[in-house]
Amino acid sequence: MTSGAQPADTHCPYCSLQCGMRLRRIVSPESPGAGPGGTTVAVEERPDFPVNRGALCGKGRSAAAVLAPGARLTAPLVRDRRTGRLREAGWDEALGRAAEGLADAAARHGRDAAGVFGGGGLTNEKAYLLGKFARVVLRTANIDYNGRFCMSSAAAAQRAAFGLDRGLPFPLADIARTGCLVLVGGNPADTMPPAMRYFRAQQAAGGTLVVVDPRRTRTAETADLHLRPAPGTDLALALGLLHLVVADGRVDEAFVAARTTGWERAREAAMAHWPERVERLTGVPVAAMRRAVELFCDAPTGMVLTARGGEQHSKGVDTVGAWINLCLATGRAGRPHSGYGCLTGQGNGQGGREHGQKADQLPGYRSITDPAARAHVAAVWGVDPDTLPGPGRSAYELLDTLGTDGGVRALLLMGSNPVVSAPHASHVTERLRALDCLVVCDVVRSETAELADVVLPTAQWAEETGTMTNLEGRVILRRRALDPPPGVRTDLDVLHGLAERLGVGKGFPTEAEEAFEELREASAGGQADYSGIDYARIRAEDGVFWPCPRAGAGRPHHPGTPRLFLDRFATPDGRARFADVSHRAAAEEPDADYPLRLTTGRVLAHYQSGAQTRRTPELDRAAPGPFVEVHPRLAARLGVADGTPLTVTSRRGSVTAPAVVTDRIRADTVFMPFHWPGPGRANTLTNPALDPVSRMPEFKVCAVRVEAAVTEGAR
Repeated sequence: MTSGAQPADTHCPYCSLQCGMRLRRIVSPESPGAGPGGTTVAVEERPDFPVNRGALCGKGRSAAAVLAPGARLTAPLVRDRRTGRLREAGWDEALGRAAEGLADAAARHGRDAAGVFGGGGLTNEKAYLLGKFARVVLRTANIDYNGRFCMSSAAAAQRAAFGLDRGLPFPLADIARTGCLVLVGGNPADTMPPAMRYFRAQQAAGGTLVVVDPRRTRTAETADLHLRPAPGTDLALALGLLHLVVADGRVDEAFVAARTTGWERAREAAMAHWPERVERLTGVPVAAMRRAVELFCDAPTGMVLTARGGEQHSKGVDTVGAWINLCLATGRAGRPHSGYGCLTGQGNGQGGREHGQKADQLPGYRSITDPAARAHVAAVWGVDPDTLPGPGRSAYELLDTLGTDGGVRALLLMGSNPVVSAPHASHVTERLRALDCLVVCDVVRSETAELADVVLPTAQWAEETGTMTNLEGRVILRRRALDPPPGVRTDLDVLHGLAERLGVGKGFPTEAEEAFEELREASAGGQADYSGIDYARIRAEDGVFWPCPRAGAGRPHHPGTPRLFLDRFATPDGRARFADVSHRAAAEEPDADYPLRLTTGRVLAHYQSGAQTRRTPELDRAAPGPFVEVHPRLAARLGVADGTPLTVTSRRGSVTAPAVVTDRIRADTVFMPFHWPGPGRANTLTNPALDPVSRMPEFKVCAVRVEAAVTEGAR
């Protein structure tokens, strides 16, 4: 065995931590899964990167497994018009078929009949050019991305409260310095394990951790206090805590007067949620609520972090707004080591929407309805602002109308697997099948790719260069460590090829750094201003925090912005806005036919739809399939034990998976992870009811019934 070139410093392809890692090429022809020339890739620690300091979870350590040829696509596929099956094709044929399908839909049904659906794992350069492709080449309003299912509710609430949203408005390191941390609906011990070092350091320094989660997760087990509300009641809980803050005289009146507006309406709403009422709504005892308020208010500093458990609801924006209210009322915002933040989930969920994948946004976090924003971006793109479309449909609404009159008839889908990840997934699968043309760009033959008319095999994280923006707002550089296999092209190559075939020969570079230079210009002056960031600076500084404007006449080199809001909030008057919110029921509450609540989430071994982690042998062995967590009391009523197949039914369908009997879950709730397709696909059950502001679906709660599955032998 001989080592190849010098190791390449890069970043993990999975979650929003974007942990630093080092890749080393090893020449070993006898190694299973070796690529051309017998090359394999080893993942090594990279202790110098400040986010993870060398720590990697199992997903990160095994990330190179999917680079092996046997685990991924290495040739384009097209659906044979005679047999109806996917077959290998050359790139000219595949790109020609894709361009033909998109152009034909636009010609027959109007420009908005061609659509684009992107992914929160795409680099900033790809997200930027994908948005440009939709608006300049296709001239369609219909572009959105699966990041809508990530932190859109938190983003909308942050914009309403602070005038700007960034996952964390402070570095991760500040978590270790806060006095009390309230974590709502997050389980970083499983979803981003290297982040747990900050939580452990916070407690080791004398801080306290309060976890809000209906399950006793691995994170909750480390907490000083665990509050277990029924799914769908986090909004009531936040209002109840604020009621106690007011009743106990713990409001920071000076901060509220100097740096906020809207307190009186927020106070009135909180006072209507007295503790005993909130206990009835949530199941959280009044004594536990009082203890949470004591811990939060007695500490010198405090933070609230929310994640998908509190956000993926049809009232997710109001829920996050209520938790922000708690921070504002107690003076825990806009101050060092205090504030509200969101634990973004996807690798580039932040940058992916900042620069153009979201239906209503242009690069730099500009609104697509703002004439000045349209003029600025159109000038960078060299087009007439009047040719840019307006806002399109949100992610689920786009998927819901696929193949219908007035909906999208041809779809370019890049880096997403909605057959597994979308709510009401059986319906979404039907809509994908109804398309006149589906073009999928992916690294693996995912469940969504199986439905496509054209599948384009694209390069992976280690085979291309590009920037990502992690949950702190730190723009980092993933470096190319090896060449893609023969027959595989980068997503930038794909967009260039499609644009060329659709009559736009310029403006779609295939080199990432060239694309980033244009992105800098497009973002300049926007809220997410990257104009002062370049590749050389990212390399030298291990990432740069946005906003970072370009230096100019009378304006010195900008250091980046690790901490937002210390002097003023990003609103016109510099004051934060309280949210005027009250509790309301989930879109679907338990009843006689569906007496239980279902909540969903992730497990340690897998990531999102599992398209890559399920193809990693080590991870697949650790978590080989779906399951249903049920409380022992429910298991006794059903007469089932560990491993008994259970059928879970909602108003949208039924799934079957083995029982895991545990007191980790509430007795009135069942839990399923959502990483698997087929009979155990959790998102067959989930409710697509949307938040009226963020258009986030209600993944985290729906009404279900559970019964022992009827086996073939019992029929």
